[in-house]
Amino acid sequence: MKAHPGDPFFERVAERLGSAYLRYSFTKGTTQEVGFLVDLLGLPAGSRVLDVGCGPGRHAVELAKLGYAVTGVDISRRFLDVAAERARDAGVTAAFFQVDARQMPFDDEFDAVISLCQGGFGLMGSDDGLVLRRIAEAARSGGRVVLTAFSGYFEASHQRPDASFDIDSGTVHEVSAIRDETGAEEPMDLWTGVYTPRELRLLAIGVGLVPENIWSVAPGDYARRAPNIDEPELMLVARRP
Repeated sequence: MKAHPGDPFFERVAERLGSAYLRYSFTKGTTQEVGFLVDLLGLPAGSRVLDVGCGPGRHAVELAKLGYAVTGVDISRRFLDVAAERARDAGVTAAFFQVDARQMPFDDEFDAVISLCQGGFGLMGSDDGLVLRRIAEAARSGGRVVLTAFSGYFEASHQRPDASFDIDSGTVHEVSAIRDETGAEEPMDLWTGVYTPRELRLLAIGVGLVPENIWSVAPGDYARRAPNIDEPELMLVARRP
């Protein structure tokens, strides 16, 4: 399997995709996902929410529409431009900054921190733990952290002929044809970390978080569902003490 480059390879992918990212079917469940998050977090309007790896802002903008004070960070300038444009079109205010998730400068600032759809967590190989540490540090005492990661159990039981699964490193590599806003295609290497519930709990504990729940979820189908091998993602819900 081709080795993970160790740098944010997805920056190039994002710059290529731009708003075309929103054509993918896994982006179509935003309303359901945000509704689930709002119910889960139970935060009053005006609460501060950080979206790590916000991409083109699909969760950030929806949360801003509901009255939350949202900050979105991403490595891709192109994605952030799309997010800012979407916020303007929706008539809402949200702050967007170009930041490497491993170098986020926040400390004890947010009522909740989210990182969904492999936006900031799950793409950095051995640095995923560092990303989670920065996420934990950004939350206020008592604040919630919600992130999703690809499920190692799902990947092992639904192996794909077009993807290579390195069980030792817990990494999936594939070459995908990325189609930009003009429809032009370019093959690009993609690497994704996969996790088990136990690994996510241990990572969370290791950065000072208290794990509360781990559920099996799918894009557009977030639910309080016990871990299983049938859904492609796991959702970790944790709290900063």
